Amino acid sequence: MEMEQIAGKMRERLSGSGFTGSVKFDCGDAGVVLIDGESVSTQNAAADCTVSLAKDDLEAIVAGELDPTAAFMQGKVRAHGDLSLAMRLNALL
Repeated sequence: MEMEQIAGKMRERLSGSGFTGSVKFDCGDAGVVLIDGESVSTQNAAADCTVSLAKDDLEAIVAGELDPTAAFMQGKVRAHGDLSLAMRLNALL
């Protein structure tokens, strides 16, 4: 799955959610997905919270095959900045 496809799935789930704040999913050389409010893009920019993970793990989270909290506890996901934003996204993804 390409980063734009992942962003598209996130865009669908966030539509009408009222989410505020910004979270960047940084998959290194594979690219980024930036959520800024209900807007989702693949542009790299500063965010209130940055979540670093492998692209395969991000795909699994979006597909519902990997629980974000479990991934964090297993060390597959690292978060920096406002962690409360990442926790709020957990329910939406």
